[in-house]
Amino acid sequence: MSGRDELLGGSDEFDDENGNENGNTDGDEHLSATAREEVDLTASADPEVSLEASLDSKREEGDEVGLRPAVLDDFVGQPELKETLRVILGAAKKRNRAADHLLFAGPPGLGKTTLAHIAANEMGAELHITSGPALERPGDLASILNQLEEGDVLFIDEIHRLSRAVEEVLYPAMEDFRVDIVLGKGPAARSIPLPVSPFTLVGATTRVGLLTGPLRDRFGLETRLDYYNAADLQSIVLRAAGILGVDIDAAGALEIAGRSRGTPRIANRLLRQVRDFADVDRDGVIDLRVAEDGLAFFGVDDRGLDKPSRGLLESVCVRFDGGPVGLKTLSISVSEPTETVEDVYEPYLIQQGFLMRTPQGRVATAAAWKHLGLVAPRSATDPEPPLELFDDQ
Repeated sequence: MSGRDELLGGSDEFDDENGNENGNTDGDEHLSATAREEVDLTASADPEVSLEASLDSKREEGDEVGLRPAVLDDFVGQPELKETLRVILGAAKKRNRAADHLLFAGPPGLGKTTLAHIAANEMGAELHITSGPALERPGDLASILNQLEEGDVLFIDEIHRLSRAVEEVLYPAMEDFRVDIVLGKGPAARSIPLPVSPFTLVGATTRVGLLTGPLRDRFGLETRLDYYNAADLQSIVLRAAGILGVDIDAAGALEIAGRSRGTPRIANRLLRQVRDFADVDRDGVIDLRVAEDGLAFFGVDDRGLDKPSRGLLESVCVRFDGGPVGLKTLSISVSEPTETVEDVYEPYLIQQGFLMRTPQGRVATAAAWKHLGLVAPRSATDPEPPLELFDDQ
């Protein structure tokens, strides 16, 4: 066992893993309930392994295997970010040093995880993947940092969900490449700095406002990914079709791209669905007509709204007469958590002009009534102007 491992194993602060190795052979009966729980968790719950074994990661891995670009030149869209990364990663590689820490923010499915893979590939480094919720204790993060080699890339998804205790361990690791190990308790406690190999931290978050200021300020680059335009999404669909062996023309790819909500992950998902439709109900070739029929079969309309999104709009218009309706009431009416309504469905509906957020609640616009084929009340189509202070009315 190395000196570094001994420090990690012997620290009360970082979850003692070696309680039975130092002369204690009496068995678990001499361990407290808390210590036994920590030993069991440490033996079987590596945060990286648990993350890769999670259902969401498996689904994403299975769905997008082979579709993720490996180098920056193959990445489509985000031109300004690509140029910035080209300079940052190129300079670090030229100096043979770890690149600055990178923070990618933006809605799900825009390529934050893909950019982490690209950063590691461009630097010729190994990528270590974990997530904020998986790092429950400081010892979890310290264990991962202890395994990093010089120049490695550590990717933390949903980094805004890190606990404060874990953040405190991350601060000196990001700035000074060290982890402070606390040995003992009370007045006899002492801190021992443990060196960490220089590495690049890549953080991804969908809610950058929840990041603490000290953590955000330690990133060398903080950037937000934008939604993609139809032309970029068409290129992504055609590239994915080539990898998957799908026969599709430009018109069919553009139709899928136009209903993908500006998100590559949705575009790839719709491509696979239309491919299945074409293989079963058509001749396997995706043209404009097949793309339209396939998307309609899976409930995606010409504005990219799926069944849950339309159900939310219908709830506002039909059940609540167009609003205003509060977020909690609306989420109960569609049987979805408030976070899902607010973070998944509402942003696109607001961008498309179907929904408004007001101090009184959510309100459907005239465009929403028209899109659903419903007759809008007069207040939604021709609202009365507000009365002036000195009007006779």
